[in-house]
Amino acid sequence: MFDEMNGDDGARPPYCGVAHWLDTLGLATLDGKRREAETLFRRSGITFAVYGEGGDPERLIPFDLIPRVFGRDEWQRLAAGIVQRARALNAFLWDVYHRGEILRAGVVPEALVYRNRAFLPEMVGFDPPGRIYAHIVGIDLVRTGPGEFRVLEDNCRTPSGVSYMLENREIMMRMFPELFAGNRVEPVDGYADQLRATLEDMAPRHGPRAPVCVVLTPGPFNAAYYEHSYLADQMGAELVEARDLFVDDGALWMKTTRGPTRVDVVYRRIDDEFLDPLVFRPDSYLGVAGLMDVYRAGRVTLVSAPGAGVADDKAVYCYVPEMIRFYLGEAPVLENVPTWQCALPEHRDHVLTHLDELVVKEVHGSGGYGMLIGPRASAAERAEFARKIAHDPAAFIAQPTLSLSTVPTLTPRGIASRHVDFRPFCLVGRQIRLTPGGLTRVALREGSLVVNSSQGGGVKDTWVLSE
Repeated sequence: MFDEMNGDDGARPPYCGVAHWLDTLGLATLDGKRREAETLFRRSGITFAVYGEGGDPERLIPFDLIPRVFGRDEWQRLAAGIVQRARALNAFLWDVYHRGEILRAGVVPEALVYRNRAFLPEMVGFDPPGRIYAHIVGIDLVRTGPGEFRVLEDNCRTPSGVSYMLENREIMMRMFPELFAGNRVEPVDGYADQLRATLEDMAPRHGPRAPVCVVLTPGPFNAAYYEHSYLADQMGAELVEARDLFVDDGALWMKTTRGPTRVDVVYRRIDDEFLDPLVFRPDSYLGVAGLMDVYRAGRVTLVSAPGAGVADDKAVYCYVPEMIRFYLGEAPVLENVPTWQCALPEHRDHVLTHLDELVVKEVHGSGGYGMLIGPRASAAERAEFARKIAHDPAAFIAQPTLSLSTVPTLTPRGIASRHVDFRPFCLVGRQIRLTPGGLTRVALREGSLVVNSSQGGGVKDTWVLSE
């Protein structure tokens, strides 16, 4: 198991500053600062929903004070792989909604796309601005060794968590200014400006006026509502619900105290099926009637594009390295985790006979739900998953139980190693923008591999050193 801070001869170079800081600070001071951070988070109203545990699901997201650190060379490799993957995924989305060259070439099975519930026939032949479908791409990464990074999954619709990346850094800088003074840490506070620039990049051109961008939220009962409001505030954009918008005269309008204002870009944080009750679910109160007509007429841009979820599918994920070769003519910088597709008989047989060794995931699952960690599961749980796989094999994939890297984490018993993953956020517009950092999620339970916040995991500030 790879520990990211400690090598054979002491702290690894990227962590030298943090190791010295921990030795100087001491556990008592660090624990006091932890309580102070919790108070700051509570005052800010930073919550996340954890379902299935009874009581009030809204709670503070656990925040660990010890930062995770990437050296400059490590980040440069990661950044190249992240940008490469975002380019290939967008090329794939444009292709499958047009000529389908990758399908004709037999690189990706047609059924995997055309029978995918995230594939929207309404988007066939439509050209979004710049041929961009996924404008905010969250690539989930794990590390298993000094230079061994692998992609766990792709998030092309509405990847969440960036508000925690920004808030984690703000709180760390407020509490430990001397720590940043002694380490050359790349800033992340430009993300909101970069996101705004990306949205404006995608706006239909309506003369000299500045594009009007809004964040469309399902409302305050959504688990990620804090993030929606936070990003709108940071960008200087309006946070709106469906009742604040209407379609008239072939355009999308926002109700304001000064009268209707035309909207150019909608950063939507609602699922495809709820966007427009005239096209998708007729019982949706979260979307705007007529929105898709305005979108397809090129008079408003939706970020991300409807139908981008095809690229989120965990079975489609298996083919992303081939997408990179097919569209970009390049070798993948970051490889996938080895994956078995239960839809394939030979893969399914292997999975069913090795359930005690594998992690099984629902193809359309997210947030750590609908997942089996074979080595930690009971015989009854494995038997139940075997029945599910036999009933609908195409709904599942399986991966080996990886030995995820660990980082130092403050626990009730002191500093201990805990497993982590990493989600950077790549912005794709007329240009590609990648903030040097991201969201590190940490499994707070000893030995646990489940880092999702929705499953009780915590978060850390993520540093990228400039030298």
